[in-house]
Amino acid sequence: MFVTQPLGYEKTGHEYKVYKLKKALYGLKQAPRAWYSRIETYFLSAGFTKCPYEHTLFIKTTGGGTTLFVCLYVNDLIFTGNDAAMFKDFKQSMMSEFEMTDLGKMKYFLGIEVLQKPDGVFIGQRKYTQEVLDRFKMDQCNPVKNPVVPGHKLSKDEDGERVDSTLYKKIVGSLMYLTVTRPDITFIVSLISRYMEHRTAMHLQATKRVLRYVKGTVTFGVFYKKEGNQELLGYTDSDYAGDQNDRNNTSGYVFLMSSGVVSWSSKKQPVVTLSTT
Repeated sequence: MFVTQPLGYEKTGHEYKVYKLKKALYGLKQAPRAWYSRIETYFLSAGFTKCPYEHTLFIKTTGGGTTLFVCLYVNDLIFTGNDAAMFKDFKQSMMSEFEMTDLGKMKYFLGIEVLQKPDGVFIGQRKYTQEVLDRFKMDQCNPVKNPVVPGHKLSKDEDGERVDSTLYKKIVGSLMYLTVTRPDITFIVSLISRYMEHRTAMHLQATKRVLRYVKGTVTFGVFYKKEGNQELLGYTDSDYAGDQNDRNNTSGYVFLMSSGVVSWSSKKQPVVTLSTT
């Protein structure tokens, strides 16, 4: 029989003393859940409402039409709204309740760069993009003007030469996070991610072409104009039997507000469409 000595125990002679923790210690696996429960309770008591679809998003509204949005990521908070007085009250209440520091306007968060200018807000991933190119030794490659060869369609390529699985998955995974601010590569990233288990030299070539396109568009991102159109504008489309192997469609949509994209997607449908209608 083996005896382990977990955290919170002390051996005295032939006996163990058990200590009760009154709060979660930083580094324990229970700490993130305990912290979320603590701050969630505070937000709800302060009049916030938790978003039913995104549990880290809390919203507070008043009768005067003012709104405050707070997004939680571990122990980092970002917030926005339409009333400066609510900002001030929120910061004071958080600093009095928790040990927190005001870092000012957001400039960099989770690999996303935010540039707040008088005419609008620009979000991009220039630093992250350069890191991806350096990681896969594509920083000196020749850029191309489109992420996929026009008219070219990928297939399983059963007889093709297999390539390193780890490398392929790393590149695709890195490009997936880049789609956070790059709607222009969403379709091709969705396409190359279908061949994780059946990747060949053809698929790797298509993947590297995306990196070559990214090389020439490092500064691309999404810009939200301050005086842009406030109406929500949406586009959607679907191809017909676009997949060369199972004949499934690929559907996509994009929604814009203030001249900037706010939601976008490109996904292969799970069923085969029997008609173009």
